[in-house]
Amino acid sequence: MKFTRRDVIRTTAGVAAGALGSRFVGSPAFAQEGLKYKPEDGAKLRLLRWSPFVSGDETQWLANTKRFTEATGVEVRVDKESWEDIRPKAAVAANVGSGPDLMLVWFDDPHQYPDKLHDVTELGEYLGSKYGGWHDGPKQYATRDGKFIGLPLATIGNAIVYRESWVKEAGFSEFPKDTKGFLELCKALQAKGHPAGFTHGHGVGDGNNYAHWLLWSHGGQMVDESAKVTINSPETLKAIEYAQALYKTFIPGTESWLDVNNNRAFLAGELGVIANGISAYYTAKTNKDNDPKLAEIAKDIRTTNLPIGPVGKSVELFQVTTAVIFDYTPYPNAAKAYLQFMFEDPQMSDWITSSAGYCCQTLKAFDSNPVWTADPNNAAYAKASATLRPNGYAGPLGYASAATMADYVLVDMFAKAVTGQATPQEAMEEAEKRANRYYRV
Repeated sequence: MKFTRRDVIRTTAGVAAGALGSRFVGSPAFAQEGLKYKPEDGAKLRLLRWSPFVSGDETQWLANTKRFTEATGVEVRVDKESWEDIRPKAAVAANVGSGPDLMLVWFDDPHQYPDKLHDVTELGEYLGSKYGGWHDGPKQYATRDGKFIGLPLATIGNAIVYRESWVKEAGFSEFPKDTKGFLELCKALQAKGHPAGFTHGHGVGDGNNYAHWLLWSHGGQMVDESAKVTINSPETLKAIEYAQALYKTFIPGTESWLDVNNNRAFLAGELGVIANGISAYYTAKTNKDNDPKLAEIAKDIRTTNLPIGPVGKSVELFQVTTAVIFDYTPYPNAAKAYLQFMFEDPQMSDWITSSAGYCCQTLKAFDSNPVWTADPNNAAYAKASATLRPNGYAGPLGYASAATMADYVLVDMFAKAVTGQATPQEAMEEAEKRANRYYRV
C-alpha cells in the first residue's frame, strides 16, 4: 500500500493525532536516541494486517507508520487481508520461509510456529517496564517458555449490542444480567419480530467468542490443567442444551455467518441483539452516508457485557491480536524499531483513541486513555485485556490449543448440535475426538 496524502488525512482524527505526534518524531534525534534498534542500511519492511472494521484504526495505523518512515527513512508497506485469511497466510509464510516481514495474527497462532518467529524478549520487557506492565491474558498469547515470540498488540473486545427500545417493547426495563433472564428476553424479542443473532459459523472473532462464552459460562472446558481433553462432560451438555434453546430465537442462517454478518443484519434493523465489537455501534454513530434510519438506530443502541451463567462470574474469550516478526526477514532491527515506535507514546495513545474503543490496550499505562469514558457505550469494552480468558483454558497455550481453535472444534460442536446435524452427545464425542488429534501425547 503506497502512502499518499490521502492515507494520512482521510479522517479528522487522523489529522489531529498526526499533529500530536509530529513534535515527537520529526527529527533525526528521535531516530538516533528514541529507538533501541538501528535499522539496517537500505531496510524496507512489509506488514500484513487484518482488514479493519473501524476506519479510524487503519487511518491512524497508516499515519503512525508514516511518522516512522519520516523519522527513520525506512519504508513500510502495509497490506491487509480478511480476518479469516490471516491465519492461513501466516502459517504458509512461517512454513515456506518467505512473505511479509511482520504480521498481526490472532489468538495463540504464534504458538503454532514459535521457532519461525524472531525473539522480541528484550523489546517486550522494555515496553512492559516503561508502560506499567502487560495485561496477563494478551501476554500469554505472545510468550512461550518465558520469551516473547511476539508483542501483544490489542484485544478486540466483545459485548452485547442491543436496541434499547426493543428490549423495553419486549417487557424488560433493563438488560438481563444472567443467562436465564437472557434466554427469556430473546424469546420475547423473537415474539415481537426482533430476533437475536449470534454467530455459529467460522467467524474468527464472533464465532469463537460466542462458542467459548457458551461453554465457559456453564462450567465446561476443552481441557483440564494437565491438557487432558475434557469437553465430553455434564457441564458441556448443559451448555449445548442452553445453546439449542437460544438458537430457536435466532434469525435464520447464523450457522453460516462470518464476522461481518451480524453487523450487517443488526444495522439493517433485522436483529434486536448481537454480540460484537464496538464496530457495529461505530458504523451507526459515524453514519457516513447520513442515512436517517441508521441515525435512529445509533440513538437506540446500548452495550453491556455478556450475561453471567451458572458458574456465577463473567468468563469471556475476547480476540487478541499479536504483532510477530518472522525470522526470515533480512531486516530484524528495522522490524523491531518499527514495533517499538508503534507501541510507544504518543503513537499507541493516538491509535487507541482513533480506534474509538475497538482496540483495547495491552499495556497497562494506556488503561486511562480518554476513549473509554468518551461514550457510555465504550465502557463495556474498556477492560477486555484485563479480564479475558485465553482460549486454551484450563490448560497451557501451545500448538494444541492453537490448532484446536484454528480447526473450529468448539464452534462446530455447538453448530452441529443446534442445527440438528448431531445429538448433543454425538456433538461432544466428535469434538472430543477432534481435539484429541491435537492434544495427543
